[in-house]
Amino acid sequence: MQAMRDILRTSLARSLDTLTPLDRLGAAWAVAAGHGTASRTSVSAFHDGVATVTVPDTAWQRQLEMIHGQLRGDLASISRLPVTDILFVLPENAAAPPRPAVPRPARKKR
Repeated sequence: MQAMRDILRTSLARSLDTLTPLDRLGAAWAVAAGHGTASRTSVSAFHDGVATVTVPDTAWQRQLEMIHGQLRGDLASISRLPVTDILFVLPENAAAPPRPAVPRPARKKR
């Protein structure tokens, strides 16, 4: 399964070059986050390297924050855009302008 995902990432990255940045992120999100997550969330904005992802509720918000680093790396790699941060927002906050990226503390390796 992982080999197929790697093939899709490479193929998708090459085919996204003609799309707008937001459309590239939307398509890349489906691969980076997986079908189940992508069907309940969406990339709603991209500004100054910050992707805003709308999530259905705070439970989803917390869960995605836990894998933020992996998602950010995958999203940047697949979309070939300089994604420096991802903000997970609730629908009522999705229309608000994105706030500046705040450096996240490094996580301790176990």
